[in-house]
Order: sequence, then C-alpha cells, then structure tokens
Amino acid sequence: MKYSEETLRKAQLIMLDILIEVDRICKKHNLKYWLDSGTLLGAVRHKGFIPWDDDLDISMTLEDYRKFCKIAQDELPQHMSLQTSEIEKAFPYDFAKIRSNCGIIIEKHEQKKQVQYNQGIFIDIFPSITIKKGMLYKYTYKANFLLIKLFSYKYLNIKHLRNLFISIADSLHIGWDNSDAKVIRSGKFPELIFYVDKKSVFPLKKTIFENHEFSVPNDVDAYLKSLYGKAYMDLPPVQKRITHSYDIKIFDIERNNK
Repeated sequence: MKYSEETLRKAQLIMLDILIEVDRICKKHNLKYWLDSGTLLGAVRHKGFIPWDDDLDISMTLEDYRKFCKIAQDELPQHMSLQTSEIEKAFPYDFAKIRSNCGIIIEKHEQKKQVQYNQGIFIDIFPSITIKKGMLYKYTYKANFLLIKLFSYKYLNIKHLRNLFISIADSLHIGWDNSDAKVIRSGKFPELIFYVDKKSVFPLKKTIFENHEFSVPNDVDAYLKSLYGKAYMDLPPVQKRITHSYDIKIFDIERNNK
C-alpha cells in the first residue's frame, strides 16, 4: 500500500459524494438500493466507513439495476460516470461502477498492468435476484456461480461462456412478490456466495452512514450474519484488515455539476 491514511480518507469522502448522487437519482426515479458488504458493516459498526476500507458497495434489485444503468449517465454530475463492460469494452467486470475523476484507485490486481479502462475513484453496484427456497435451488445457484467464476477474467476469461452462465443464474429469478424467496447475488457478481431471506431485505429502512441517511436491509443483523457470521461486530486483528487498492491519488479539480 503506497498511500497515507489522509489520502484514504479523502478517497472515502469522494466515494460518499458518489453515493449521495446515486441516492438522489434513485429517489427521483423510485429505484431501490441498499448499502451492502463492508459498507453496510461500516454503517452498523462505525456509523460510516470501516476506517481501513477503500471501497463502497451497494446493491439493487436486478430490475432497478437495469433501469439505473439506462438513466445514470444522463443524471450524474459531469465529474462522475457510469462504467460497465457495455460502455467500456476493456472493463473486465460484469457489474457496474460509478467513477469520479476527482482521483484514481489502482487496485492490487491492476498493479504494474497496462489498464485500458477508467480507474477513477468508484463505488460498486451489484444487482440482486430472488430464487425459490430449497437445497436444490441453493446448490444449483452455487454450482452455476462456480462456472461463472471459472470463465471470469481472473481465470479462463471466456466471455461468451460467462455470459451464458450469467443468463442461467439470472433466469432463476422469481421476482420480488414471493415472501418466501431467498435473495442472492445476480450472476453478474459471482465473487461472494450470499443467501438470505427476502424478508431480511425488504421493506428497506434507513440508517446513518457518515452523517447521511441511506437505505439498508430491513434486518441488518440477519443480513450481516449471512455475510460475515455471528461475530461481525468484532474488530478483526490488524493483520486481517485487508485493503483492495495498491495506490490512490487525489486530484484537486473543480466539481462542476450538470
């Protein structure tokens, strides 16, 4: 890691600016999103970012994610941009990011590589779907995600096969009206196996994150236990406080809104 705590904090505040804009767009267009992963854990445990965290994660329903990706670029301020593999062919991920040109983040896997896509400071947006309860559906989902991961850019990097298994994963989606459904990640994000009751997610509620109010799952405790286990409130030892980035640079530029 080549950056200081001060630089990390500046990057976190740029991520917060992005989140505020995403929240504004979602409210304007009645789209559902919620804080997720380490960002949700930070909201609960620290009322803001986990001090060493260098990314920000939110989730959306698959339907609202698709709507958001259609409208975001026209709604974002000029210094922010939507990033997907459809917009930037070299972008290796299947989910979306919102990037800010107020700085750059070089992730560890990008170190010493000739990257051909925007590396601005970002937040991640993950689509979520629902599947039927039952071990058959759970293990079908898990097996399919292993295939998606196998063909991802990290391993075999065969995009047409990856897209096939992403479509299979997302075809398991039964919609949001079934109260007994389980919420999982869309096939666009196979990195983290996740399986929680729909009633733990909806209806969404609000919590404070960095002195702002954002949407979170209805049963945050159940959600975080599904992600991190029962001891999620315990601080990890220093050697396990892992960051994703190798370097961060902050630019002093004027942020002109549309």
